Amino acid sequence: MNTLRLIQIAHDDPAATRAELIAGLSAPRAALSPKYLYDALGSRLFAAITELAEYYPTRTEAAIFRDHMAEMAAELGPVATLVDLGAGNCEKAARLFKVFAVRRYVAVDISADYLRESLDKLQYEHPAMQMLGVGLDFSQTLNLPAEVGAGPRTLFYPGSSIGNFTPDEALTFLRQVHAACQGGNLLIGVDLVKPDAVLVPAYDDALGVTAAFNRNLLLHLNRLIDTDFDIADWRHIGLFNHAESRIEMHLEAVRDCFVRWPGGARHFNQGERIHSENSCKWRPEDFADLLRQAGFTDTRQWRDERDWFAVFAAFA
Repeated sequence: MNTLRLIQIAHDDPAATRAELIAGLSAPRAALSPKYLYDALGSRLFAAITELAEYYPTRTEAAIFRDHMAEMAAELGPVATLVDLGAGNCEKAARLFKVFAVRRYVAVDISADYLRESLDKLQYEHPAMQMLGVGLDFSQTLNLPAEVGAGPRTLFYPGSSIGNFTPDEALTFLRQVHAACQGGNLLIGVDLVKPDAVLVPAYDDALGVTAAFNRNLLLHLNRLIDTDFDIADWRHIGLFNHAESRIEMHLEAVRDCFVRWPGGARHFNQGERIHSENSCKWRPEDFADLLRQAGFTDTRQWRDERDWFAVFAAFA
């Protein structure tokens, strides 16, 4: 049986986190990185969101993989090294192991310790497979360690998380992915443009789970930088920005309020917002063009019958 290895590259830097968050809160139009939505409670709330009737991406992508996995495996061939970006509980990647004949699995998430339990279980179930957990915040720079090994790799980025990047940011990131493939390929989930009547409820559900997920960001900030947000002062907004082709999540002040932190404060007027997340929606032809701009030479895509979601394979 192979021995599981864990490497932590990203390390907590409270001073840098504090500076980033205060800069975001102090900006003329306050905005924060969506990664701060995912504290322990935020992660559990997001898991609940994926079970909601309104939230189509998770189950639609899963259906595409269920219906087309054999075709995908035929296109990509046996996978020497599968690099799972934002691995989480590793469940999506684990479904590929047998069909894709994966020999080595590299799970990448912001915390290697967070990956430990899932990887321990997978290593037990697949004792002949080499496994590596890498703690890395690749939202800034995708710089995989040498321990990942040389040679062609398949990078796996499911779940439409590419939508959290603006188009310019997505191009920069995909160029880094192209380099990291080392002549291999990319398998990526992409959410597509669709009617507002489908998009908006997915990010503003009737039960209010997405609202709780968004408002929990304020409680996370209170712990991280000792702000004094009162969540009763804020409501969740989910809307589709047609000009930018993206869902936006905001927190909107329902009354005038002050928010304080050690060494500073800000007054928010009623109706003023904190921009907490983007989720860009793509036309298939535009995303295929983006992959070509990033250096990928060929692409293949699979979509659901309603054209709500796509999984792209791109070859480096």
